[in-house]
Amino acid sequence: MSRKKKMDMDIINTHAAGIDIGSRSHFIAVGQSLEDVKEFGVYAEDLTAICLWLNSYGITTVAMESTGDYWQNLYAELIKHNFEVILVNGKFTKNAKGKKTDVKDCRWIQKLHVLGLLNSSFLPDETTEILRTYCRQRNNWIESASRASNKMQKYLKFLNFRLDVVVKDICGLTGLRIIEDICKGNLDPKELAKHRHYNCRKSEEEICKALYGNNRIDFYLD
Repeated sequence: MSRKKKMDMDIINTHAAGIDIGSRSHFIAVGQSLEDVKEFGVYAEDLTAICLWLNSYGITTVAMESTGDYWQNLYAELIKHNFEVILVNGKFTKNAKGKKTDVKDCRWIQKLHVLGLLNSSFLPDETTEILRTYCRQRNNWIESASRASNKMQKYLKFLNFRLDVVVKDICGLTGLRIIEDICKGNLDPKELAKHRHYNCRKSEEEICKALYGNNRIDFYLD
């Protein structure tokens, strides 16, 4: 009969903990027994209590999943208390057998971390993080402005104001002046055409022709 062979693995991180991140609470394991697992809340005082509890067990390194945005405040608090933090992609910690529970998850993460089987995700330094935030916000504003411009153009077409035909950009100097006057209730094509900027390629007469509306009200705004 063949016997099953048991494989021993070396302990790499002797003072390691595993954290299962949640939206309302965090489960932390400093060992593999149930007594080594404790649940904490997510408030500021709870995060400080986590660090003090880990210190009481002599923990120096912590592994946790990068779950949504919930990990960020705890990560910052752990770094402030001089812990080494391994932030792990969740796909590398989803191999625990049986029914999934928060207790089982944090113990599994702790076990993998003790054995040195987890690699940290890339985290930018503070300067890079600030620059990335500005770039993302800039892109958000550009996309938001583009959506607003497309909607304005759409509703102008419904009203038969073909501003898109006579100006290159309805959000340019000529277009915005005309739209602002329309919003104030001025629907006279000749008066609206007088807002033509001198750099506009189309003449005032051509712009006037494009601004005869149909007084349509039977369309829905979305």
